[in-house]
Amino acid sequence: MKIALLGYGKMGKIIEKIALDRKHEIVLKIDYDNLHDLTTENLQKADVAIEFSTPASVLTNIEACFNAGVPIVVGTTGWYEHIAELKQQCEATNGTMLYGSNYSVGVNLFFKVNQYLAKIMNNYPYYDVQVEEIHHTQKLDSPSGTAITIAEGILDNISGKKEWTNVLVTDNEEPADITRPDQLLIESHRIESVPGTHTVIYDSEVDTIEFKHTAHNRNGFALGAVLAAEWVQHKKGFYTVHDMFNFTL
Repeated sequence: MKIALLGYGKMGKIIEKIALDRKHEIVLKIDYDNLHDLTTENLQKADVAIEFSTPASVLTNIEACFNAGVPIVVGTTGWYEHIAELKQQCEATNGTMLYGSNYSVGVNLFFKVNQYLAKIMNNYPYYDVQVEEIHHTQKLDSPSGTAITIAEGILDNISGKKEWTNVLVTDNEEPADITRPDQLLIESHRIESVPGTHTVIYDSEVDTIEFKHTAHNRNGFALGAVLAAEWVQHKKGFYTVHDMFNFTL
């Protein structure tokens, strides 16, 4: 399989290594210093594009792939308010797109167990629930896309929570409690040189239940992105990472 990498930072380089290890070929690498190479002709050299850039450039990259007729796997987060219009554009161009907040197999297992746990905890309303996510200070979006997916899984199953709200915490400061009872708090911590960590916390007067996922490195995300490219390359339509993993409870 021939792959175009749209975004060649830390994730792009790890994806490249894993793709090469799996006997794929990288035919295009786009980063800040060669944006002029993002052309239809260059994109069409690839069987699929993998996009890990920034929220500022992701929409341009997706549109370029739609116009070139090249399937695209999107790992960048921070653009989800545009999902409806991109789905419409994908269908209008007979394109192919797969997006997800996290491609790690472990995280997608976490998503499913989180939904199941929320269904159970809905029977015990004296537990309050919140989400905590910890990332390095270079992460551009807050909350993380993974945290939003976790929150949505809780909102779909906890009747007392109607929406999520986010508080960004830096320098280990103590966040102010500004949430209403029907809001699900996502605390976003930004700390130097830490692995990505997501925790769901159910707290009552008598005890606390914590459900946590900690990424040791970026390799799991990168492998999942390459697996997604392999899965989507001959398909048409608009998909999420959940379609690929297709776990059932």
